[in-house]
Amino acid sequence: MVFDSRGNPTLRATILTPDGIGWADAPSGASTGKHEAIELRDGGQPYHGKGVAKAIENVRLISDALRGMDCSDQKKIDTAIIGLDGTPNKARLGANATTAVSLAVARAAAACSGKELFDWLCPGASRLPIPMMNIINGGKHAGSGLAIQEFMIVPAGAKSFSEAMQMGVEIFHTLKGIIEDKYGKAATSVGDEGGFAPKIKRTRDALDIIMKAIEKCGYAREVKMSLDCAASSFFIKGKYKIDGKSLSKSKMLEYYIALLGEYPLFSIEDPFDEEDFESFAALNKERKCKVIGDDLTVTNIHRIEAAINKGAIDTLLLKVNQVGTLTEAMDAATLCKNNKCGVVVSHRSGETCDPFIADLAVALECGMIKAGAPCRGERLAKYNRLLEIESLLGDKATYGLPQ
Repeated sequence: MVFDSRGNPTLRATILTPDGIGWADAPSGASTGKHEAIELRDGGQPYHGKGVAKAIENVRLISDALRGMDCSDQKKIDTAIIGLDGTPNKARLGANATTAVSLAVARAAAACSGKELFDWLCPGASRLPIPMMNIINGGKHAGSGLAIQEFMIVPAGAKSFSEAMQMGVEIFHTLKGIIEDKYGKAATSVGDEGGFAPKIKRTRDALDIIMKAIEKCGYAREVKMSLDCAASSFFIKGKYKIDGKSLSKSKMLEYYIALLGEYPLFSIEDPFDEEDFESFAALNKERKCKVIGDDLTVTNIHRIEAAINKGAIDTLLLKVNQVGTLTEAMDAATLCKNNKCGVVVSHRSGETCDPFIADLAVALECGMIKAGAPCRGERLAKYNRLLEIESLLGDKATYGLPQ
């Protein structure tokens, strides 16, 4: 057992081989889709029910099944884990148990090969992703009353990952000053993903102060904004409760189209309830920004296929623990690439300093990563690993979306 960034228990799995060792931590989400793989918790009084003793015991079951297998055969090992679980959503073993083991296997195999993890996962990979930085937190990531969960900056116009980080850090600190001036020093407390959580109630107010910070830093041409709405969290009795209003599906669509006309938005994630493929498709049809599925798709092949076939998304948010093994997550990315659908590799709100997703984003060459604000150690661990990878690649490093 180890603790995540919210101080809740999670688990670390370690793979031992004669030639190398691998480890990985299981992250945990707060805003979770109802079709996600099951995270196994103990219940009862200890840790307010969030203990992971059952999941740890299940890692021992997985260990017995994997002992003696070749860690370089990720698919065979993940298939064995899936078979041992025997459920469609990891309900027996727990996705926290299966995710930690699956990722640890990949790291052990990389160690045995003498390769960097990203290069083991995809030999020759060299594309650094655009960081999508959550700099104002709302929804379930903060207690501010702001309906939309994440307000991000996206330095898509940077020339390199390190330049993108410079832009993001400068904007983050400039925004802090703007918030202090407008709302007081107490307003610069941060939410689960490192973004500020001032008592802002309206979406446009948050976008306005972020835009002010971008412009003050001189990056209006290079940096756009993105929203993760997590709209299922404010979809109540058939209406969207936002900005003090109660909006129907059609009015919510009009709301987003209006925002797209007013602000330079790179993407909108989960703009509607997680079952409303049709409304997603209506927004995607506008072709005004990327429409990203997370709660809608939960890194699940069947949900992704449905979303693509219905024109509901043009980009997938990929989270390994939503599906429970690295192989299933990479298969989801392959499905998207084969259908000209983009991929964003993503953290969870409950993280550790395990930077696995940094290597995964480079390996998938998807060109985008969500890892939170440039604040809090568990977020910066991912960004610092990407800076390290950029340095390791040297002149071979490229940046941004695939051409």
